[in-house]
Amino acid sequence: MLQRTITGFFFVSILLAAIYFGAYSSLFIFIIIVLLGIDEFYSLVKKSKEIKPIAFFGTFAGLVIFLLLAMAAQQTIPYTYTFFCIPFVFIFFIIELYRKKNHAFLNIAYTLLAIIYVVLPFAMLYHIGFYNGNKFTDTFNYQIIIGFFLILWANDTGAYLAGRFFGKHKLFERISPKKTWEGSIGGGLFALLWAYLISLFFDDLALNQWFILASITVIFGGLGDLVESMHKRNLTIKDSGKLLPGHGGILDRFDGLFLAVPFIYTYLQFISK
Repeated sequence: MLQRTITGFFFVSILLAAIYFGAYSSLFIFIIIVLLGIDEFYSLVKKSKEIKPIAFFGTFAGLVIFLLLAMAAQQTIPYTYTFFCIPFVFIFFIIELYRKKNHAFLNIAYTLLAIIYVVLPFAMLYHIGFYNGNKFTDTFNYQIIIGFFLILWANDTGAYLAGRFFGKHKLFERISPKKTWEGSIGGGLFALLWAYLISLFFDDLALNQWFILASITVIFGGLGDLVESMHKRNLTIKDSGKLLPGHGGILDRFDGLFLAVPFIYTYLQFISK
């Protein structure tokens, strides 16, 4: 528990500080997380003897795609430049022709899945950092990203405590035997409380918008946790990695984010002027 607490403290401090200090420090920390996340994803998949992802080029393509989307978010390049992402997707098919591996389309599918699962959510999250006053701009604003992380972690903490003390009814026993309905409800209530507290200090969203963001985070963050559990159960492993002592790997730490962020991003695009 002590190791977990120390790791969590330093991890959270570094992440929030990077986001607080602006666009470039956020970009730097997100690049590190994306690269580690892709590598971890491919390492997990390689444990299956049947699947051989195109790991090196997949990581390179993931980095290029993330940078193109990030620079478009900063408005340092025209949005049309993001169409250069498309050729990278189809190059995987050409590469696989020459690899002489079995299960070619499975290899391609899992290579692409790492980009969809890891790269795109963090690219969207970075773009969320440029949401100001009900519209996306070229000025970075840390409020929504930090608020999102605080709500996400509040949901995790509330779910853990409520599940530990009151949990009786299993939520999704086939995928995650320890999760309960009581834990999920407790996490949701704690997240809504934090959304209210955040609204007192971060005024970039109205109170009702923070509540909607929190609700999206609770629902899809919880589902993201289950999706990652399904992935690990499919590979018969407990943790996705050992990078963060007491917390597992990058995919373990950000499992809720991967599914929640695309829906939050869609919501913000919908309400932007």
